[in-house]
Amino acid sequence: MDIAIIGAGNVGGTLGTRWAQGGHRVTFGVRDIRDPKGQELLKAAGSNARVASVGEAAADAAVVLLSTPWANTQEALRSAGALSGKVLIDATNPILLGPDLLKEGLLVGHKTSGAEQVASWAGGARVVKAFNSVGWPVMVNPRLGTRPASMLICGDDTAAKADVTRLSDELGFETADVGPLAIARLLEPYGMLWIHMCIGLGWGPDFAFQVIKR
Repeated sequence: MDIAIIGAGNVGGTLGTRWAQGGHRVTFGVRDIRDPKGQELLKAAGSNARVASVGEAAADAAVVLLSTPWANTQEALRSAGALSGKVLIDATNPILLGPDLLKEGLLVGHKTSGAEQVASWAGGARVVKAFNSVGWPVMVNPRLGTRPASMLICGDDTAAKADVTRLSDELGFETADVGPLAIARLLEPYGMLWIHMCIGLGWGPDFAFQVIKR
């Protein structure tokens, strides 16, 4: 599968590296292809990965992972160009980074969600909310004790969710489809809870939620 990563920080870099190591063709979309950070990603990801401009990365991909800071998200989507028909995995959370993060909380909610805003900015893209409620150390290895971490996803396109489920399962998550894209109004506060526990309670990023059924 051809995958573009827009936002190659801890989350995008980790997911892109693992997918490349698993045999997918991954392009990290970056502002400057000469940036040493991009070259470090290639060393870790191996021969299935490359770096390119954001627009070039998105143009060649069937699946696009969006993992930008919220303040940069709309501009990143503009740089990506036409995304109609592509699977767009929204791993963002509508929050401000910095010292006021916990005080400000989510910037969007109740009657809409960041994911629905992303869908409006990326007209025609098949948006799936995923990877917004766990830290990058768990993305490296989702098995915690004897069980895999749960990954809850939502979206309006059944085939797109099947693709994202496959990509999530390949990483080792136990993936659950929890409904249409509007359910991101619930998943984003779920991500905020994770952030509160990580930062506000000092747990750090190496934990995850699990759904346990009888």
